[in-house]
Amino acid sequence: MNIMIVGCGRVGSQLALLLSQEGHNVTIIDKKDESFKRLGGSFNGVAATGNGFDEKLLKELKIDRQDAFVSVTSGDNTNLMASQIAKKMFKVPRVIARVYDPRRADIYRKLGLDIISGTILVAAMIRDKLIENRFTSYLVETGELGVIEIMVNEEIKGKKVSELNMPDDFLVVVIERKKKVIIPQPDARIELGDKVMGVVRTASLDKVKNRFNI
Repeated sequence: MNIMIVGCGRVGSQLALLLSQEGHNVTIIDKKDESFKRLGGSFNGVAATGNGFDEKLLKELKIDRQDAFVSVTSGDNTNLMASQIAKKMFKVPRVIARVYDPRRADIYRKLGLDIISGTILVAAMIRDKLIENRFTSYLVETGELGVIEIMVNEEIKGKKVSELNMPDDFLVVVIERKKKVIIPQPDARIELGDKVMGVVRTASLDKVKNRFNI
């Protein structure tokens, strides 16, 4: 994929390195030359100094050939402006903006932008650690689904995955067994000591917890 990133801070630089290492063609933009030091010597993409909403610069960097555009600077206004230009003016297929202010996140999501709100995600992660030790809701942004972790005990050992599934409430997706990760078939049997992870509907969390005595 051809991917353009605006902002070479901690998040932007790590994202650029990860994508570059995976073989994607990465272009990263930042207002400060020194920001590119975070990329080190392993980055093999294009690093350009300037504003992520400068139309002339974007054209020079071939934004029209990009498959995705991500803006992760430290400023909400910059991220939203750059993302709007990429999406509305240059028709980049996939555009994602980082937003710090949760109140803006919903507004701009309704305008058709893909929004990542670090503030909301971190708050949700802390909440889950405090209240639901084995449940994480931050993995699915809508909040309608989450992931729950179940330790297999005597009551459910030997059962098939299909017997654990609860239609429209809970679905087993991964089994961790002796440090190995298994994506199970419906007829796979659960062993004592397994750690089962499944997708759960948030509204059904209490029902699922009661069934598995969590």
